[in-house]
Amino acid sequence: MDKLREECALFGVSLKRKGAAGVVYNGLLALQHRGQEGAGISTLSGHTIYTHKGTGLVSEVFDERAIAKLNDSPIAVGHTRYSMSAVKNSADNIQPFFAEYLTGRLAAAHNGCLTGAEEVRKSMEAKGLDFKTGGDSEIIASLVALKTTFTHDIVEGVTQAVKELAGAFSLVILSSDNLLIAVRDRSGYRPLCLGRNESGVCVASESCGAESCGFTFARDVQPGEVVVIRDGEIISSFIYDKRGDGGLCVFEYVYFARPDSVIDGLSVYEARVNFGKILAKEQPAKADVVCGVPDSGIEAAIGYAQGSGIPLAPGFIKNRYIGRSFIYPDQSAREFAVRMKLNPLKANLDGKRVVLVDDSIVRGTTCARIIKVLRDAGAKEVHMRISSPPFIKTCHYGTDIGDPRNLIAYNLDVEGIRQKIGADTLGYISREGLLKACVKCKAGGLCTACF
Repeated sequence: MDKLREECALFGVSLKRKGAAGVVYNGLLALQHRGQEGAGISTLSGHTIYTHKGTGLVSEVFDERAIAKLNDSPIAVGHTRYSMSAVKNSADNIQPFFAEYLTGRLAAAHNGCLTGAEEVRKSMEAKGLDFKTGGDSEIIASLVALKTTFTHDIVEGVTQAVKELAGAFSLVILSSDNLLIAVRDRSGYRPLCLGRNESGVCVASESCGAESCGFTFARDVQPGEVVVIRDGEIISSFIYDKRGDGGLCVFEYVYFARPDSVIDGLSVYEARVNFGKILAKEQPAKADVVCGVPDSGIEAAIGYAQGSGIPLAPGFIKNRYIGRSFIYPDQSAREFAVRMKLNPLKANLDGKRVVLVDDSIVRGTTCARIIKVLRDAGAKEVHMRISSPPFIKTCHYGTDIGDPRNLIAYNLDVEGIRQKIGADTLGYISREGLLKACVKCKAGGLCTACF
């Protein structure tokens, strides 16, 4: 489907008992929406770090035997991966990454995208380090190990390393001296939170991951914060650098995060419903029914219906069991893939004027096919409403759009897009409306540079 894709998901846990790998496995399942191309878990036994990882979904990478081998440990970190187009999806690039320093070892998992990564890599290669992958995560693990070798203290090594990094990074690091360390970059581009229960502390990309494993959401890791955990307790936390420009990527609220998560004090579900309410005021339509594109447009459609007074009705039934096994009959029949994933519910569409709500239009190809499916199902009119502003610029912090010419809004104005996708009308929420909907966010700022 024609959607933005983010980087990865992180989950780490420090327990007062063994069984950490099983907890991390469940956490990664809850965060699978953030990356489906690879997964890995690292645990600590004595002073040895054991890792199992591979390409595919979490349930494909791990079976009971793999978890059993890792589960004899109270501490673990895990990762699910979405590979950016510049870094191929191979076993070598799957996290967590392992690194050694003079007095120990570490495993690091990372979500985000560094700026100036190539300069850091070259500087470290000049010191004799050798890299096996093209990704940022290996750079981070190696830099932390290098700094720790000189400081003889893993926390100080992490602190010195992250001060040299720029861009977006949330980190979870396991060290051979039984520490779990969580770090969020100084601008807080990517989410990271803490959970607690009677058995220990977890670190997760989203609160839904912590809660799915029986942890109570405690708080977000703050921008520029390092949190140190040992034996199921937070032993220290501190701000390593003053807050930078930018802020949390607003697409966490628009699309990336699960609606049952709370990020930086704002419910993702509440934000999306607010988008729809404001969109209804800014971009009204005369229609009989409001439909959301599953799954990302559903909450905004609820808000649009509430704000407009137009009845809400499901327009599609989503097939949740296709996975990656679907075979296209031929390359010219892509709309068949849309029908396989989203089949129209004709009883709610036939003869109706439909407001169709979605979170974004990136390239516009899938959007055009969905509108055609609605018309084939008997929709009399289709009024497209988008709960984010036109996406016109590439992102340097992890959203995988390499060339702005791939973006339909870079090439066409709103009327041109409307004609291209075949809608009767097209309306986007304003940037001001988007920020108004997120007024409860405590991040101290939201990154909206792509608009």
